[in-house]
Amino acid sequence: MLLSWLLRIVLVLILLRLVFQFLRGLVGGMTGRGPSGPRQAGASRASAAVPLVRDPVCGTYVVRSKSLSAVAGSQTAWFCSEACRESWRASHAGSRTA
Repeated sequence: MLLSWLLRIVLVLILLRLVFQFLRGLVGGMTGRGPSGPRQAGASRASAAVPLVRDPVCGTYVVRSKSLSAVAGSQTAWFCSEACRESWRASHAGSRTA
């Protein structure tokens, strides 16, 4: 009998802690404070500001600074791999200038 009451008390305490953590995270998200304190200024914005380009062959999004590029006429395209770039170059062989 004592063991069952003890287990109930432990379960209630665990549930109360989970509810408290949920509410703290919910309120922290609204105020700009997370569970571990204030956000660093611009920390989340810096990671979201990375320019992405879309590979015209396979549709993959690639970080522009890490992508391969090719020019055909006045059109510049960025690619995720050498295979995609070569496929695009083959389809634009007549208008390639660089």
